Amino acid sequence: MNPYAFTGQALLAAVSLLAVASPAWAAADIVFVGGDIVTVNDRQPSAQALAVKDGRIVAVGERKAVEAEQKGAGTKVIDLKGKTLLPGFIDAHSHYLNSLSVGNQVNVYAPPAGPGKDVPSIVAELLKFRDKHKIAKGVVIQAYGYDENVMPKGRLLNRDDLDKAFPDNPVLVGHVSLHGGVLNSAALKKWGVSAETKTPPGGVIVRKPGTNEPWGLIMETAYLPIFASLPQPTPEQEVAWSITGQKLYAQAGITTAHEGATHAADLKLMQRAAQGGDYLIDVIAYPFITDLQTVLQDNPVSGWGQYDKRLKIGGVKITIDGSPQGRTAYFNTPYLTGGPGGEKDWRGELTAPQDTVNKAVKAVYELGVPLDLHANGDGAIDAFLKAHETVAADDLGKQRHVTLVHAQFARKEQLDKFVQYKVRPTFYTLHTFYFAEAHIKNRGKAQAMYISPMRDAIDKGLQPTNHTDFAVAPLDPMFMLWSAVNRVSRGGAVIGADQRVAPLEGLKAMTIWSADQHLEGDLKGSLEPGKLADLVVLDQNPLKVKPMAIKDIKVVETFKEGKSIYRAGGR
Repeated sequence: MNPYAFTGQALLAAVSLLAVASPAWAAADIVFVGGDIVTVNDRQPSAQALAVKDGRIVAVGERKAVEAEQKGAGTKVIDLKGKTLLPGFIDAHSHYLNSLSVGNQVNVYAPPAGPGKDVPSIVAELLKFRDKHKIAKGVVIQAYGYDENVMPKGRLLNRDDLDKAFPDNPVLVGHVSLHGGVLNSAALKKWGVSAETKTPPGGVIVRKPGTNEPWGLIMETAYLPIFASLPQPTPEQEVAWSITGQKLYAQAGITTAHEGATHAADLKLMQRAAQGGDYLIDVIAYPFITDLQTVLQDNPVSGWGQYDKRLKIGGVKITIDGSPQGRTAYFNTPYLTGGPGGEKDWRGELTAPQDTVNKAVKAVYELGVPLDLHANGDGAIDAFLKAHETVAADDLGKQRHVTLVHAQFARKEQLDKFVQYKVRPTFYTLHTFYFAEAHIKNRGKAQAMYISPMRDAIDKGLQPTNHTDFAVAPLDPMFMLWSAVNRVSRGGAVIGADQRVAPLEGLKAMTIWSADQHLEGDLKGSLEPGKLADLVVLDQNPLKVKPMAIKDIKVVETFKEGKSIYRAGGR
């Protein structure tokens, strides 16, 4: 059931009928004029004016006609003054919950996203944060964005570096993949990791050379217990932290956020925050398969897919491999540089055996809800396809609303199976900038040039989406669009020119196709009468500027259902 009251057709019919009896009632609340209006609607690609009433779009068209039909004494006319109006961006995949805490963490992204160019820079930022916030001894200090791939001469961050600067605080520097982190001795002690700790299947604990002592970097299944027990906001902080996090999305022009790896306790936190205060944007949660039974106890499937205070459960998340930049993604051939702990002939590992993957996929299919499945390496993608062919053999092409998250190293023949099995990839073209050099080093040039093959996917009839995977990469939809259109690396190299897409295709991957991914194409993703007035104003038109200038476009204002929720520079 649609969680909103009217279909677009019903709303327009109601407006038309009431306009005869009550012109004042029929008048729009807002009319936008004076700039480019990019509708992302192939039937009406552009317009001169757009009208909003009660949080819905009620008219899109020529200025004279829209104003004549919709403008009344109480209508607010917003002059765009040459700026560009588009549908609000829809997050295909990120980790919304991270936005609640990044304000209390240290940004150590590598340039240009942050200051973490080397080990001394990272330590310096941590010290600056500790001193600025007067953090007491014993309190955990967290950072995010550590990228080992850009460390000069391969000099990696380890526990000894952190111990020297922080003998009295547990410190956890999150890996840029979100699949692990570097811990100092106090943090290792806090989370019970020692020389006696065995590395679990599917996990990585890097050991100090010549010893069995952990040297700081912990990843994948070995990291999951640590991740699950990271500090959370107190009940008194939950609403405030949630609104602060949503403002990060709003200032990026995002009106629907995705929480792509939700533990049961995280979902309860989000539900409490939603009930305790007005969410600014819509948030869609995908509980982990490992927490599914716990989630179902309080959240029967009958209520999934429906917003309650702008929060809904969208489906289930399964993760079956790690990250390519962390060298934990699963491939059919070995990494050229070995494993993260110096492993030889290393191909990465599935997070669980094939039989377990099959059972997990079967459980979601039988539940009849959408599935988001994380698979980066071509070996992991093969493992999913094998699971699908095993558990869905009765009807391989049935629409099950499966989204393959990342799918970065998909081979061409795997794309054909995506089409056959109705699997939508959500690609990650930001890797062409942030991690291309690492992929070339780790996987070889040929495979690296084909990461996130969006051009081929579109040409085969798929409607792929694109995502930031925040906080792996910053929340910056314009930079994401730039990466899909240009595919230029941090070092200035072109990464797979044949996989570039047109700007409009790139916009569809973050608007209408993302709306369809979340089963909300009737409500969001394009500027059409009857849809929600989720809107973003940009200072330039991404369809008109030079492709390399797309990354410089700024968000001016964001509207959720006709209400301004962010405006550059404040009011």
